[in-house]
Amino acid sequence: MRPPFEAIVTEHGPTVLRVCRAVVGVHDAEDAWSETFLAAMRAYPDLPESANVEAWLVTIAHRKAIDMVRAAGRNPLPVDELPEEHSGHGVVGADETGVWAAVAALPDKQRQAIAYHYVAGLSYAEIAQILGGTTDAARRAAADGVKNLRRTYPGATLKGVTR
Repeated sequence: MRPPFEAIVTEHGPTVLRVCRAVVGVHDAEDAWSETFLAAMRAYPDLPESANVEAWLVTIAHRKAIDMVRAAGRNPLPVDELPEEHSGHGVVGADETGVWAAVAALPDKQRQAIAYHYVAGLSYAEIAQILGGTTDAARRAAADGVKNLRRTYPGATLKGVTR
């Protein structure tokens, strides 16, 4: 029997929020999170009992995040002043000059593969389904991302961000 949707939100909400923060940034993460769970709530009754709920939610979050990135690209908003500084992608003690800034600077596929594998804990096969490619390509994107992180930010470690 499928658990109530509220239990799904409680269990997987933090992971989805971390993924959204890694993909779209802190400022848009909550909007992407909300859009993810609104879409998921509509589709939840038709979800097969055997489905991997976390991978399903991360897939929805990925699509919502991509939609937000595309929309932001079409509608640039000029500002007179820079917004207030924030503490990092929602990670307590994180610093924008640290590892998360280095992650944000990675190419899209590498950043997404790192977020989905190291933050959400998805397998490379699940990442390949989300990104549209092979398992080997997902593994390579994550490995290249980690290699780039080590080159540009020698102190980078992803051990502290896994679930």
